[in-house]
Amino acid sequence: MPGPPTLRRPRVLAIVQAGGAGSRMDVLTRERAKPALPFAGTYQLVDFPLSNLAHSGVQDVWLSVQFQAATLAEQVANGRPWNLDRNDGGLRLLMPQQGTGSLDEDGFATGNADELYRIRDQVQAFAPDVLLVLSADHVYRLDLAEVVDGHLASGAECTVVTSTVPIEEAGDHAVVEVDADGRVTGFAHKPDHPTSGLVATEVFAHDPAVLVPVLEELHRELGAGAEPGDTGLGDFGEHLLPRLVARGRTRQHDLPGYWRDLGQPHLYLRAHRDVLLDGAGVLDVPGWPILSHQPQRAPARVLAGAEVVDSLVSPGATVAGVVRRSVLGPGAVVEAGAEVVDAVVFADSVVRAGASVHRAVVDTRCEIGPDARVGGPEADLDDPDAITLVGRGSHVPAGAVVPAGGRLEPGTGWKAEPVT
Repeated sequence: MPGPPTLRRPRVLAIVQAGGAGSRMDVLTRERAKPALPFAGTYQLVDFPLSNLAHSGVQDVWLSVQFQAATLAEQVANGRPWNLDRNDGGLRLLMPQQGTGSLDEDGFATGNADELYRIRDQVQAFAPDVLLVLSADHVYRLDLAEVVDGHLASGAECTVVTSTVPIEEAGDHAVVEVDADGRVTGFAHKPDHPTSGLVATEVFAHDPAVLVPVLEELHRELGAGAEPGDTGLGDFGEHLLPRLVARGRTRQHDLPGYWRDLGQPHLYLRAHRDVLLDGAGVLDVPGWPILSHQPQRAPARVLAGAEVVDSLVSPGATVAGVVRRSVLGPGAVVEAGAEVVDAVVFADSVVRAGASVHRAVVDTRCEIGPDARVGGPEADLDDPDAITLVGRGSHVPAGAVVPAGGRLEPGTGWKAEPVT
């Protein structure tokens, strides 16, 4: 006798949007895509959406890269850490195209909805039942299989994954209104006066049969008035989500655990502080590790006289000085008499004897000279302009002072007068 019928799993395609130039991160994203920024020493931001997809069983993933593509391509290693380097499906990198469509589709996308419009034909050719769309610069843990199942069971055209943030921070996001049945009834993109802290996490499940026609409809309405090379769609919160919400079949999926947007210097530093004492429900979760492409390093060394308090010290790092409430990347060095407090120091950077780094982010392969001062304890951790940023491969001379909020461009030296 024939066996029971086999239930067909839905065909799911995930698009991870790796974003543009990441200008709000200033010198840290001059020479890298924002999702390639390190996090917690041994990870990169792009590791979080890719790990969530891998653990959720999603095997077809397109990584859309708009800026500094080489920095991200090297990091994702053809999808190997997430078991996505395969002949059938797996990880595919999408690069900006020229000469493949109308003039307003050439080159770099001008927003994440614009980006979806440009690849709509490829999405239709793949013919997924569900299209997952994720940002690549947030830290969180989410079972996307549950999102897909809830999306299909509800008959939604779009499912918006939401999180709750302090209302004073909600204006940096898209604020969502939801009724008692979980239907999204209102949507405000970065409002000046948010009415709640319920925000879109930039994780969505779409019905492609609805999404593509809505994108094309919006392009017909907006494209004629847009600049050359611009479809007029912009970011999802400007036109796409309001239009989908107005259709009445957009639903919410709540993400109850930790979620942080790391798109500004103070938020980036704050998120590191969140994971110093525990994994915030994201790192070190049994059965749900954050997978990453990282070279092997020797164990970290903490030498005699060192003081390390409430900090993360990555493999290959050496500490002979003081490190408090900070993160040291792989191969970072803090010499005797140096002090790193409330800071993040990236891989292979050196803080020389007598130097201090406070409330700052120091990029890869930098040197903070002896007795130099970078940032200061007076910097406001809630002010993005008060966090000191030292670009990749930069040098702060002996005895120099980089004040709170100072910026060093990659590969430069600080020109200010030394302390007397």
